[in-house]
Amino acid sequence: MKKIAVFAGSFDPFTLGHEEVIKKTLPLFDKIIIGVGNNINKKYLFSKEKRTNWIKRIYINNKKIEVKKFKGLTVNFCKREKASYILRGLRNNNDLIFEKQIQETNDILNYNIKTIYIISSSKTSHISSTIIRDLIQNKGKLNGLIPDEIIKDI
Repeated sequence: MKKIAVFAGSFDPFTLGHEEVIKKTLPLFDKIIIGVGNNINKKYLFSKEKRTNWIKRIYINNKKIEVKKFKGLTVNFCKREKASYILRGLRNNNDLIFEKQIQETNDILNYNIKTIYIISSSKTSHISSTIIRDLIQNKGKLNGLIPDEIIKDI
């Protein structure tokens, strides 16, 4: 049986912090599916289509990574994709508190899907998509925060 993980998020935009989660976990799985979704509580700077295409370009040559758009709950997306693991990045204590609540809810919905937490390094723990969007809107420098493939397109 293949070990499949889902790394889901809105990725508005995809950051070097997100990329770090993939790099750290790729050796552990046969396949990682990056699920690009929308959160009803967020306003987006970039369309889901654009966000998905950026990530596909980054991983175009990696056979172990698939990038897919999805709607609804991540745990249900995992079921559809036959994934047994959810990957989540943690930058700080606030992320842990938030992610643990989601994980506990997911456990109630489906006990067969495990959440794996990846603690960010000091190089990426300060990066957030919210800060990146502010930098983009105010013409700030993006180097060292998001992949070059995305910088070229903004």
